[in-house]
This record gives sequence, C-alpha cells and structure tokens, in this order.
Amino acid sequence: MSLTKLAPTLPIITTPPLKTIADIDWDAWIPEQRATLLFVVRDGHVLLILKKRGLGAGKINGPGGRLDDGESPVDCAIREVEEELLVTPTGVRPAGELRFQFVDGLSIHGYVFRADDCIGEPQETEEAVPIWTPLNQIPFDRMWADDRLWLPLMLEERAFEGRFLFDGDAMLSYEIVAG
Repeated sequence: MSLTKLAPTLPIITTPPLKTIADIDWDAWIPEQRATLLFVVRDGHVLLILKKRGLGAGKINGPGGRLDDGESPVDCAIREVEEELLVTPTGVRPAGELRFQFVDGLSIHGYVFRADDCIGEPQETEEAVPIWTPLNQIPFDRMWADDRLWLPLMLEERAFEGRFLFDGDAMLSYEIVAG
C-alpha cells in the first residue's frame, strides 16, 4: 500500500495576491525587519550613497540598515552611518516612518532620520560609496521608486508616514500622510 493512499487530502488554502496597500491589514501588520535611513543635509547638499551590497545594491539611497536586537532606531541610524561612511552624524532628529510590504512576503518598518552635519569626511567602504548631491539634482531615477514621494518631505522638514507595496523593484501602490 502506498503512502499517498493513507495520507488525508487537505484543502489547499490560497491567499489572494496583494495588488494595493488596501489589501494589507495594516493594524495587524508585523514587520519582518526594522531598519533605518539617515540623511545628512548641509550647505545645499544631501549625503547619499551608492549601495554596494544587500537589499537595494546598485541603487542610490541614504545610509542605513537593520536594527540590532535591543537597539533604538536613532542609535541604529547613527551606527549605520558610522559603519558605511566612517563619519558621525550630528544634529540627528526623526523625519518620518515608512512601512514596506513586498509581495514575496518581506516586510520592513523603516525609520527615517535627518542630520545637520557630520564629523569627518565620508569615505568609501565595502558597503557604500558616498555621494554629496546638490538638493536640486537628486538622482531619483537611480533610487527606489518611493523615494521621490517622501524624500522631498524630509528635505522640507515635514513629518511623514508612508505605506508601500512592492513587487521586487516595482512599486505597486502607496499612501503617504505628511504633517
């Protein structure tokens, strides 16, 4: 007698594919990861990076990364800038929060910070290439699709919260609330 004849037939339960942020129960949403981004803004420029590895490798973004266990978002943001660019940001303050859901299941709660300056000169590391960018020349075409929606709010020092649905690099749906 084969095992297939002994095993009961279980119903197949499928979840409808996510198409918009309205398909997500944000009240019950629990992120798989918590991460930070920190943007140093001084003298009409913002410090961006060309990310060399990890999620978003090859894209331009702000320095940042995942929180360690027990670490606060602001401590993580400062640590990540120190590790990625070998500088210490100063005048750090919260700017906004981002919630990302990817159709493959990845979910990230991001905390965005802004700093007025940094101690030291940014240097290239194994993780990132620093790029001081004029505020009127931000290369949105080389960044994540959501950046063009909330980065101007951060630069205007307007608080914001965003929710985004991605399929790989493609943004499918979003909602942003700005203060």
